[in-house]
Amino acid sequence: MTPILFWALKAALFLLAVAMLCAVSRLLIGPSAQDRVMALDCLYVNGMLMMLVLGINYASNVYFEAALLVAIFGFVGSTAMAKFLLRGEVIE
Repeated sequence: MTPILFWALKAALFLLAVAMLCAVSRLLIGPSAQDRVMALDCLYVNGMLMMLVLGINYASNVYFEAALLVAIFGFVGSTAMAKFLLRGEVIE
């Protein structure tokens, strides 16, 4: 691993952690339910990206598979929450 890639991965991990902290703060103090859903959406995207960066850092395929699962479950959860906020029910 080159020194540039090493420091870029460390910087990416740090910035993703900062973005996750911002999303958690919006999740806790969000004035509306829509803000909280968007914060959860941002949180799972940042978590998925963090797993991908860790997968590159450690050269392991396990992180990529876990990131794929997080993306799938996050998309389904965001869709269900959006439908619930729009209609008041998830299953018709």
